[in-house]
Amino acid sequence: MIPVPLVVCVLGGWCFVYLTDVLLKLSESYGHCYEMWLGSKGLSLSPFHIRWQTSLFNRLFSRCARINPHALYLWFTSGLVFGLVSMCGSVVLLIRTLQQTVHQMTSDHPQGANQQTLQVVVPGINLPVSQLAYFFSALLVSGVIHELGHAVAAIREQVRVNGFGVFVFVVYPGAFVDLFTTHLNLISPAQQLRIFCAGVWHNFVLCVAALCFLFLLPVLLFPVYYTGAGALVSEVVQGSPADGPRGLSVGDMVTGLEDCDVRTVEDWNSCLTTLTHTPQTGYCVPTHTLQPSWAHGRVYRRLDTSIECCSNNSQSDLCFSYTKLQDKEVRRTNRRTSKQTNTHTHIGLTPFRYSPIGTVQ
Repeated sequence: MIPVPLVVCVLGGWCFVYLTDVLLKLSESYGHCYEMWLGSKGLSLSPFHIRWQTSLFNRLFSRCARINPHALYLWFTSGLVFGLVSMCGSVVLLIRTLQQTVHQMTSDHPQGANQQTLQVVVPGINLPVSQLAYFFSALLVSGVIHELGHAVAAIREQVRVNGFGVFVFVVYPGAFVDLFTTHLNLISPAQQLRIFCAGVWHNFVLCVAALCFLFLLPVLLFPVYYTGAGALVSEVVQGSPADGPRGLSVGDMVTGLEDCDVRTVEDWNSCLTTLTHTPQTGYCVPTHTLQPSWAHGRVYRRLDTSIECCSNNSQSDLCFSYTKLQDKEVRRTNRRTSKQTNTHTHIGLTPFRYSPIGTVQ
């Protein structure tokens, strides 16, 4: 959910901005100067909305529109075709989403709520708050590229661009271009479609470029990082069985679980699933390797002087019991091979309830 302090800060900030704007406009001493300053800077304020418009980029748009006119004609014509095709696809997508929504609302046992064809992104609901900065940055970049396409296509079709601007509505950023409506109404429908479809066409190209860059990251960053070596621990829950001085730490690389090799996160999940359904047998290790500091130093002794790392009543810890081998044949073999025998301990896994240890990437 969205943190309440964040909501309070956003609402409080907008109330302060709007109240300040109203007071300055009503002021007899500063009202006229304040409105003149807003007009000269291209700023406008309204409740939960602020926008900035400028004509500084018109020369840049004109230069872009004069680069290889024939190539630009083919480019924006391709955008026109893509716009028409994507419009038909969008209608099908919306109808499919509507059918799924109606089915979930009328069904007694709704299933697949998270498998809808189209989902609305709601910060704090299906988008983590920690990802908001990336989300809003992506919105702003895609908005600027979208409007750049409209502006260049408009100038190429002899439509005047009055200005370009950006805005913030509550917390959502965006961009826009102001076109001269009279010029827009005088051109042919095909020319209008090239202008209208240029925005979504540029967004599609931006998406393809971003996907290519994402898939090429292992190649581009090959000298500085590698993949397929294990599962990287990115978080360890405090107080979990994996926490502590002898547990896992952030940045550790998990390369195996039991006899199951781990190379990727998928291997990690697969190994955990396999081990969950596989009986645990235990291991024999030298006694001198067992340290009382295991499991945060919580050591319990039974009446028979055997040691275990946590109480039998623990419902969250991964508990081990230590039992010395009493097999005479083993001791006899040890005496024959060496005068200085090593006492071994059998470590058996006692029943436990699983507790999350953290996040693995």
